[in-house]
Amino acid sequence: MATILLVDDEAAITDNLAPFLTRAGFAVVVAADADGALAQVAAVDPDLVVLDVLLPGRDGRAVLRELRAAGREVPIILLTQVGESSERSMALEEGADDYLNKPFDPRELVARIRAVLRRGRPGHGPALGSAHRLRSGPVELDRVSQRVFRNGREVTLTPRATALLAYFMTHPDEVMTRERLLEAVWGWTYHSSTRSVDTRVAELRRLLEEDSGSPALITTVPGMGYRFAAGVEGA
Repeated sequence: MATILLVDDEAAITDNLAPFLTRAGFAVVVAADADGALAQVAAVDPDLVVLDVLLPGRDGRAVLRELRAAGREVPIILLTQVGESSERSMALEEGADDYLNKPFDPRELVARIRAVLRRGRPGHGPALGSAHRLRSGPVELDRVSQRVFRNGREVTLTPRATALLAYFMTHPDEVMTRERLLEAVWGWTYHSSTRSVDTRVAELRRLLEEDSGSPALITTVPGMGYRFAAGVEGA
């Protein structure tokens, strides 16, 4: 049974969400602020942290940075009411494994938790969300410099395509709807349509796939969206 640390200062949320996660098969511990979260990570060594960004005092991103600076590879899913794409990008670059906007369906959170846990446990190499470099076959992404390489040669992508690739590579084998990708990479405040996702996927396929007409990295899931189908390792 995986242990989930749920960090939120709103009792109305933890009082309802903790029992829901327990019924989903997880052991749950709760903290209400940054100090409590750090203490519980040290005491319990959870398998995953669900961390609200808007905490009293130090916010959730400060907790994230402190854990990563201390070498803690525990997977972290951030919860926030802020939908700015820049906020999401910074959080993912700082080592978050996923990002869910409030209000959310608890079933969606459970699905994200299970997907993140499937991608690897602490102690088995860096978590994909905290890795500085991501590699999948001939494709390598340097998340610090935002540079992409294929077979050792740099590939020039648009900034949005690079951000989309990073999200795909930190969520391998997950089916991604166009709406989810818009939310995660473009942000709620970005006025666009799902065609923007298709355009950036086409760019990634054209520059990274062996055969863009028969993609092996980013595959289409009919009626649903896309999946990054290749394995990914962090470094």
